[in-house]
Amino acid sequence: MSEAASGSGGTSLEGERGKRPPPEGEPAAPASGVLDKLFGKRLLQAGRYLVSHKAWMKTVPTENCDVLMTFPDTTDDHTLLWLLNHIRVGIPELIVQVRHHRHTRAYAFFVTATYESLLRGADELGLRKAVKAEFGGGTRGFSCDEDFIYENVESELRFFTSQERQSIIRFWLQNLRAKQGEALHNVRFLEDQPIIPELVARGIIQQVFPVHEQRILNRLMKSWVQAVCENQPLDDICDYFGVKIAMYFAWLGFYTSAMVYPAVFGSVLYTFTEADQTSRDVSCVVFALFNVIWSTLFLEEWKRRGAELAYKWGTLDSPGEAVEEPRPQFRGVRRISPVTRAEEFYYPPWKRLLFQLLVSLPLCLASLVCVFLLMLGCFQLQELVLSVKGLPRLARFLPKVALALLVSVSAEGYKKLAVWLNDMENYRLESAYEKHLIIKVVLFQFVNSYLSLFYIGFYLKDMERLKELLLVLSLSQSLERQLRAVLVPLAALQFRLLLLSLRGLLLTAWAKVRAGGEPPGPGGEGSLAVRGLGKPS
Repeated sequence: MSEAASGSGGTSLEGERGKRPPPEGEPAAPASGVLDKLFGKRLLQAGRYLVSHKAWMKTVPTENCDVLMTFPDTTDDHTLLWLLNHIRVGIPELIVQVRHHRHTRAYAFFVTATYESLLRGADELGLRKAVKAEFGGGTRGFSCDEDFIYENVESELRFFTSQERQSIIRFWLQNLRAKQGEALHNVRFLEDQPIIPELVARGIIQQVFPVHEQRILNRLMKSWVQAVCENQPLDDICDYFGVKIAMYFAWLGFYTSAMVYPAVFGSVLYTFTEADQTSRDVSCVVFALFNVIWSTLFLEEWKRRGAELAYKWGTLDSPGEAVEEPRPQFRGVRRISPVTRAEEFYYPPWKRLLFQLLVSLPLCLASLVCVFLLMLGCFQLQELVLSVKGLPRLARFLPKVALALLVSVSAEGYKKLAVWLNDMENYRLESAYEKHLIIKVVLFQFVNSYLSLFYIGFYLKDMERLKELLLVLSLSQSLERQLRAVLVPLAALQFRLLLLSLRGLLLTAWAKVRAGGEPPGPGGEGSLAVRGLGKPS
């Protein structure tokens, strides 16, 4: 693994390119000899380089790295040098190491900053930090002029959390802006346009993500994941993952705890309910009234708990962004803004409205009609199954299982359709893009998930069938979530690492054939083998 640093001086990447395999135009060994060496005994001997996923996961960590920026393996020297020079000139606070992985042949920028630079970044970002008790306590926006009033400011290791360091560096990278007339290959930048988001949207930069810290992850694994019947370490989660993720898990824990009350009350009520219809009706009314009171108290209590956490984490009175940057994917005609007098992209609103009326709305309605027809088809299949005598009891659940699978598959298909429609509608701001995407997805998910239940409960009025369908849908969706969240990512990771190992094996065997020497090992210092395994940004 070779590397070069860009802090105060320039960086040369040409030497890195010289270490790649020779171009295809150079003379090669005879075909028969190459095949014998690649697929004969030497390939079997080289099998020791086919490492397991554990070997890839245990690559030597890079200590001086907070944010990783990776590039496709087809990236040329001019692109890397152009971006590296812009970062060095535009953000002199950052320290960038350029590294090249010998097997994936991909380059990456390892980005970090000194403690003094991070303090200036915290001031620029307005990062809220805890104030010492003798200066009033609480939290306030960081200021370099009064840095002595903040807790632990004397300790470089304790003042900034992992997430805060990465947020400051990400803030700098997101605000690296282009000058008038600048261009990279076929990408022409507008004046003052953010460079990094545009290059990510164009695929020139593959990924920009924060790097995990294994030491903190191990501590969270013990105190959070493996802990049983203990409170969540919300402060540690906030320090590592940020306020948004910590707030989500705070709400999830609060909701799970609050669900104990209706579960206990419903179980007791069901136990003491008589078998006659009158007692069942009274129990339903009592349980409905309890749920109304419980839901009201739950919402009010969560408002109080959420405000308490927001104040504690310094986000209660955080001002919103005064000016929201346009989405990097936003496209239109170039024009001079009548407000700022700067060049900008402009997309006429009537084009978006026309696309919504003629394309988005008909496709969404057609998707809902398809869901309804599929539901009716599953019900007809169930009637057919029930009409056949002698079938086992388990067979009556097969149409319900088929309906549950159709619900999951159609939800995934519609989600892709909704994203495509949103992209085609070409929203300028990220907030508008997310709002319209939520409207499309939530509307379909509601109809897709609950239409069959409403149909059985209010049209067919078959309570036994409703109970069975509820049971099947709950179990299938729970199983699907487990598969999606655990097994599918794990299988994808194992497959990716296997392909990476096979590629490394072939490259080392080819290098041995070309050079006649012993090939190097599969990993190296700062290996980028497992790319994308960073924190959520």
